[in-house]
Amino acid sequence: MSPEEKKAFMLLKSVIFHYHGLDADELRILEETADELDAHEALEWANNFISSDRLTAFDRAQEYLNEVIGPLNKEKRLSYLDRVWKANNVKGYITELEATAMIKLAREWQIERELIALIRG
Repeated sequence: MSPEEKKAFMLLKSVIFHYHGLDADELRILEETADELDAHEALEWANNFISSDRLTAFDRAQEYLNEVIGPLNKEKRLSYLDRVWKANNVKGYITELEATAMIKLAREWQIERELIALIRG
């Protein structure tokens, strides 16, 4: 994963987790992901991106993610959203807002059908 992809992935995961307010489990999962990917700077960047304006964070993130993740091959785009979906399952729940946000991104990235197939598994 390139440094730019790390930033985008950490932003994707973080913006979804922040959607309803970041809780302790979500913070732990984000830190674990940063450890696994050696992406602590990317996580800090993502959190600063979100905190700069929480009201517009998803829309701004969506634009950024469309530029960085959108052009990647279908398998990578799907993998990133699937990993975020599974991380939500680790914390024990997925809110309707989080699910809707991920499906919206999948639709834009032209992988909605594939994501839903993975979810239904």
